[in-house]
Amino acid sequence: MLNKLKDFFNNELMLNSSAKNKEQNTYSLQQACALLLMEVSRADFEQSVTENDEIKQQLQSLFDLSDDKLQELFVFSQEASRDTTSVYPFTSMINDNYNYDEKVNLLKLMWKVAYIDNELDKHEESTIRAVADLLYVSHGDFIKVKHEASGE
Repeated sequence: MLNKLKDFFNNELMLNSSAKNKEQNTYSLQQACALLLMEVSRADFEQSVTENDEIKQQLQSLFDLSDDKLQELFVFSQEASRDTTSVYPFTSMINDNYNYDEKVNLLKLMWKVAYIDNELDKHEESTIRAVADLLYVSHGDFIKVKHEASGE
């Protein structure tokens, strides 16, 4: 797993030179988003099949992946989430590549993962709040997408 994380960061450093690097950049962004969704799921120390299915559904809707790519991305996010001590490198990459609306949409997907079990754990909310701060999303938009995801 450490090799996968090393590859992620090595690929991030080489992103600006060719079409292959553009493809790798896209995959690295997908990995970053997948990891953030997984972080929400793991925040309450209980990970259910329902949460896993929701993560897969959100990744599929966000990136339109083949079944194999979706499974690969999901497995990466599970393994990386176990080994990650900070989401900063992932949010930094998202900040460098996503516009504001895309960041807000990612937060909304994170809220959907948090609410899939009809309970919002304080650790899930704290994780999403930390990511929102790192993505420079306004508090108003943070609350707005929270309410949208909860169905309020």
